Amino acid sequence: MKTLVLISANSEWRALKQILLGRELQISSTPYGESFDLQQENFQLVFVHGGWGKISAAATAQYAIDRFRPDLLVNLGTCGGLDGCISSGDILLVERTIVYDIIEQMGDPQAALEHYTTELDLSWLAGFPLPADVRRGLLVSADRDILSEDVAMLIARYQAPAGDWESGAIAWVAAKNRVRCLILRGVTDIVSPDGGEAYGNIDLFHQRTTSTMARLLEILPGFLSHSALAS
Repeated sequence: MKTLVLISANSEWRALKQILLGRELQISSTPYGESFDLQQENFQLVFVHGGWGKISAAATAQYAIDRFRPDLLVNLGTCGGLDGCISSGDILLVERTIVYDIIEQMGDPQAALEHYTTELDLSWLAGFPLPADVRRGLLVSADRDILSEDVAMLIARYQAPAGDWESGAIAWVAAKNRVRCLILRGVTDIVSPDGGEAYGNIDLFHQRTTSTMARLLEILPGFLSHSALAS
């Protein structure tokens, strides 16, 4: 089974390399960033840095699919949680993605929203016991951090527990290519109508990004083992 692991944000990629410090990584370059192969338990993985935001995420996902022809595309990363819906340290197994920063004022706004909404087929995870800190759910994506004034709307309109920048684009591209996709995003910080706990405190975000990426690497082999059995 060929597995490609796409890492989006620069901070997530730096954290990953810090965690793997001491491993002899053979770093190579793509048009979008760095990549390397890694043996993780019994699995040979290709890690690719995709860059932040929907444009880089979509471009890198398509490039990586074309180049590496994976059986499974994995996206590991961080997200911001919505106050009262999820806790810092929780990991979201993404079942559905919605790109919510589309504003359509000439045609049907709902049709525009639905065009980039993606349902991830996780039927291959049937019977897999999720780790205690992992929960299934929806993730909303936009090319911006969650605005405090949008928290109530995101909860009421989408029942979203968390948001990020890239997952909507990655899931959409994977679906178009009919490539199995696994997205695991760890909550580094909570945003409420009163503000975000990491807003203006980027050191907190970097610190929690490192611990989040370490945890994602720790639990990934369990998902991969089940994927191999289901293939």
